[in-house]
Amino acid sequence: MLNLSATGFIRETPVSRRHFMLGATAVGASLVVGFSASAAPGASSETTNPFAGYVRIDPDNKVTIYSAHMDMGQGIYQGVATLAQEELDADWSKIEVVGASGDPALYGNLAMGGKFQLTGGSTGTASSWRRYRVAGAAARAMLIAAAARKWGVPAEDIVAENGMLRAKSSDARATYGEMAALAAQEAAPANIALKDPRDWKYIGAENLPRLDSAPKSTGRQQFTIDINLPDMLTAVMIHPPLFGARLKSFNAAKAKAMKGVVDVVATPRGVAVVAKGMWEAMQARDAVSVEWDESGAEKRGTSELFAAYRAMADKGGENIAVDKGDALGALGKAAKVVEARYEFPYLAHAALEPLNAVARMNADGTLEVWGGHQMPDLYQAVAAQIAGVPPEKVKLHVMKTGGGFGRRACPDADIIVEAVATAKALGWKAPVKVQWTREDDMRGGRYRPAYVHKLTAGLDADGKILALRDTLIGQSIAKGSPFEAMMVKNGVDGTSVEGMANQPYAIPNFRLDVTTTDMNVPVLWWRSVGSTHTAYALEAFIDELAQAAGKDPVAFRLDMLADKPRHAAVLRLAAEKADWTAPPAHGKFRGVAVAESFGSYVAQAVEISVDKSGAPKVERVVCAVDCGVAVNPDMVRAQMEGGIGYGLGAILKSRITLDGGKVVEGNFDGYEVLRLNEMPRIEVHIVKSAEDPKGVGEPGVPPIGPALANAFFRATGKRMRILPFDRGES
Repeated sequence: MLNLSATGFIRETPVSRRHFMLGATAVGASLVVGFSASAAPGASSETTNPFAGYVRIDPDNKVTIYSAHMDMGQGIYQGVATLAQEELDADWSKIEVVGASGDPALYGNLAMGGKFQLTGGSTGTASSWRRYRVAGAAARAMLIAAAARKWGVPAEDIVAENGMLRAKSSDARATYGEMAALAAQEAAPANIALKDPRDWKYIGAENLPRLDSAPKSTGRQQFTIDINLPDMLTAVMIHPPLFGARLKSFNAAKAKAMKGVVDVVATPRGVAVVAKGMWEAMQARDAVSVEWDESGAEKRGTSELFAAYRAMADKGGENIAVDKGDALGALGKAAKVVEARYEFPYLAHAALEPLNAVARMNADGTLEVWGGHQMPDLYQAVAAQIAGVPPEKVKLHVMKTGGGFGRRACPDADIIVEAVATAKALGWKAPVKVQWTREDDMRGGRYRPAYVHKLTAGLDADGKILALRDTLIGQSIAKGSPFEAMMVKNGVDGTSVEGMANQPYAIPNFRLDVTTTDMNVPVLWWRSVGSTHTAYALEAFIDELAQAAGKDPVAFRLDMLADKPRHAAVLRLAAEKADWTAPPAHGKFRGVAVAESFGSYVAQAVEISVDKSGAPKVERVVCAVDCGVAVNPDMVRAQMEGGIGYGLGAILKSRITLDGGKVVEGNFDGYEVLRLNEMPRIEVHIVKSAEDPKGVGEPGVPPIGPALANAFFRATGKRMRILPFDRGES
């Protein structure tokens, strides 16, 4: 086995052999060479080397890529494999990607400073862009060096491709696996020259098979919900019916008498009903009586909350996020003033696989936890604290998950707490899977916050925007979390205002003020986070201003994007491909929007019709995206399509509502999402770019809502300012 480090490659300084090869031993007839236990994937390490433990080559030619980022359907495993493969050129059919964890020095998110491991913010590709290519290049260079030494030829005589090494001057041949043990004894190359983009074979390839297509299509892909360990027990939770309520007492006598029930135990987050199977646990849960302390609980309903938000918006924000020029003074001098208020509900993540985790304490004192570990360092620390073991005794199994959309990046490690605490309460006598039902997942909190935007703009005599003010009311996601110090500045959570604070238009006077509300409703980042509401408010309002100015919406935007070439380029491309300047067919109506999020630029032109009930039917979406280098173009298109569908469902009909503090919606009959027959025809056009790649998992979401709203106005004359659309309010 060759387990490759690329220590020092970024600094391009020589690397000693002892830093590269940390261990070698014979296993049967094979020589296994790799890092010592302290540097192995999944274990703790004191190393500061950010490139160790990424590529392993076994004697049977299997190549394992250890991914620093988890895969929840966005395809990052395919992405990191492509990056390593571009330089390694192994046999693609022999590549496997697994989730790595346990060492932020190895797997820290480089797009976020590299000090902690996190999959989020559409940063997986940006974080992986250089280090996985370097790791692949290092592996290939060492394989070539080993072959050259063994065959007595210069390295320049060796060709390495498709998992094979061959000498041009002789018949010498070897697979990568056959040369792995010798390669592990080579000194690490002092410098690594990465391929010129003109020579790329895999990055940007349109026909590269996706590694997980077959296992997902055949049902062989393992998710946490599929884990079935020997003697494993299943637990379901009883959570407080009101957010902020606390457990007082419970009576489980009836439940414990039921067949298959093992125990009913208290956890820091409620009551766990443990049984031999899911069905038995669910049946027993209904037999448990629980008394809650609701003195500190949230008891307001949705209508009360929004009434309070509107009143706050009328007063203006308490904290200033942006204050450019003199927006208030300029509004008083405007030739025309336009106002609008936009309201956004709480939204659930509603991933296909509800939350779950499995915990098992082993005889040697190590704790194993299976789950969708979106924040592995934090989860490892929390699990260790609950179990009373050192963090290095906690091994995380990073599972693929059936969707996430931000829900598995929870700063209080909710599902991990439940799994480990339940297993501990049972005395560690068996592995325990905590599995939420759909209703648990829908009513368990961690929503996209509800927001109100009050926008005011002033136009001059020529119809140009003289001033813009946005007053934003809503909860902070970061407040009270480990990320507060980093993300909340001067009372403003950056995730609340992103997309508006950095709005791209050349508006001379701009003010964004914010009031952060203090609620007991738990909130969390939701796919594209702040831009889910800021892009809608901004782009729908810009359309209103274009109408007030009597100008074409595309031309109106482009006039203000002269110094934002990437915004302008995707907007032009989407408009061109949608035939914006040509009138649509009879009964069809168009709208457009553009947004930048997570470093990627997306414009969408929507074409709709209106059915007999007056509801919009989205017929066609033309999407233009500039994400820098498109590592996997097919996945870029897939993520744009998925983001459009996800965003459409939220805009048209998804919402979480509260009645006396209790969540009303429990399943997809109440929390509606886009159905397959409602999916429009989508065309994705990728801007060719030499810029470093950015994310695509989230940026497809923000523009679809305002583009639809703007098309709907052209069809009906109604401005949809209160979401979702099916509320019938404007």
